[in-house]
Amino acid sequence: MTEYGELLHRLVEAEVEFIVIGGVAASAHGSPRFTQDVDVVYRRTPENLARLVEALGPVEPYLRGAPPGLPFRFDVETLRRGLNFTFTTSLGAIDILGEVVGAGSYEALLPNSAVREAFGVNCRVVELRKLIELKRAAGRPKDFEAIAELELLLTLGGSDLNPSHGEPPESVRSPKGDAPAASGRSSPD
Repeated sequence: MTEYGELLHRLVEAEVEFIVIGGVAASAHGSPRFTQDVDVVYRRTPENLARLVEALGPVEPYLRGAPPGLPFRFDVETLRRGLNFTFTTSLGAIDILGEVVGAGSYEALLPNSAVREAFGVNCRVVELRKLIELKRAAGRPKDFEAIAELELLLTLGGSDLNPSHGEPPESVRSPKGDAPAASGRSSPD
């Protein structure tokens, strides 16, 4: 299981410039949908690449889906030569994206983000309207499933983040209030 808050905390503590997108951003907006990883768009300056290595190096990033034992070095040069990476770490899965379909780079996405709380960490999160655009541009079946839910959240609460910070709004909780109602929580982001 991915330790969402701990991964975000490591990035913030190292002063990495990044924007949360994907399922964690959806959760910060009040979505009850389950996600298996943290997705971030990161600034590609040499200084920020060094901060990424400082933040994630200790949690042993390894290319997700690569055969065990495949030589891989997580360093600034590797990040500089690549763009988008999907990693497994000792804290769970994280995708670090230099560019994303529907938005481009960190700099292009920055005006469509705000510093908010997600999983107990204050960090930059993509705005709900832009998240919907990103999911539409990605065009995957799981994204189309999420779009209707995110559009409903937008109509219910505007484009501001849900104050529950990563918890589903009361309207989608179970009668006991401790678990989400059957609304797709078990499907990955």
